[in-house]
Amino acid sequence: MMATLTRVKVKHASCGRMLGALSYVLQSKKVTFDGVRVETGHNCTPYTSYLEMMTTKQSFKKTDGVNFFHYVHSFSNKENITPWQANEIARELAERLFPDNECVIATHNDTDNLHSHIIVNSVSFRDGKKLHMSPTSLQEQRQVNDEICRAHGFSVLEPYDGQKRKKRLTPGEYRAAMRGESWKFCLMKAIDEALEYSPDRKSFILNMEYEGYEVRWDDAHKYILFTTPEGQKCRDRTLHDDTYLKENLEKLFAYRTEHGFTPQTPEPPEGWLAQVNSMGKLASDAVCLGKSVEKMMDVPSALKPFTPTDSKQKKRETLKKLAQGHKLRSEQDQDMNLTM
Repeated sequence: MMATLTRVKVKHASCGRMLGALSYVLQSKKVTFDGVRVETGHNCTPYTSYLEMMTTKQSFKKTDGVNFFHYVHSFSNKENITPWQANEIARELAERLFPDNECVIATHNDTDNLHSHIIVNSVSFRDGKKLHMSPTSLQEQRQVNDEICRAHGFSVLEPYDGQKRKKRLTPGEYRAAMRGESWKFCLMKAIDEALEYSPDRKSFILNMEYEGYEVRWDDAHKYILFTTPEGQKCRDRTLHDDTYLKENLEKLFAYRTEHGFTPQTPEPPEGWLAQVNSMGKLASDAVCLGKSVEKMMDVPSALKPFTPTDSKQKKRETLKKLAQGHKLRSEQDQDMNLTM
């Protein structure tokens, strides 16, 4: 039950990635509550924010290096807070931390807990000075966040005490995790969300970064390694769903590359997963057919009626017919010739 501030680690924070981050956080699906978009700007307008930020950068000739910073401001789902309150607090935080920089604040509704994304232009529109983050910057920014949240009556994350020993999960905490409130279930939900907008592996990793997750996915490792904003690490094989395995995600993106992909659209029934399942069914059917054929081959062929070929047997049958008054075959032929 607390408000937290996390800085998303973005590799190569170029202007192109800044555009991608702004496009991602301002999606209608994510920022709309009861038909109203919950988004605000500090020193800019959300709709034209990219053009305004680029104008600032070009005016001071600072379009290289780190072009933006990305923060996620989150509230626990236990907090009694509205989307508009969450956005207001995040905007107040942006005003305090970055008074001379353009910022976009977008509040999202796509998870169980309300959270706002803050995209910050690294170049000041007033004097062109560029923001630089020191190792202690985030801790100082969190202190400002705590002040603002307490002023609004919300709880904050207690400072970390390295001397405290970890406690085991209580029965209540375990049941909460089983209901889907653990970090691993949040990770799975973030993966599902990123997959809705990702045509390939590169964009998937980028979309995960926008949500604060790090993804190690390369050919040198057998598994995909996910790192949460809080630092927990998790391999794909421990996510309780084979869909997230490296080999299956590679098949997914190969299918999307071959057949095309439109964000937020479900895969067609004949899509990649159906193909995998059908191949598995075909293999199973082939095995069953093979076993049936083997069984058929094991059945002995039908026995032919016995036909006596022994000459002695033929003689005995002939004598038997004569004894019963039958004529021999030669006599039958002779009578037929006389008749004709």
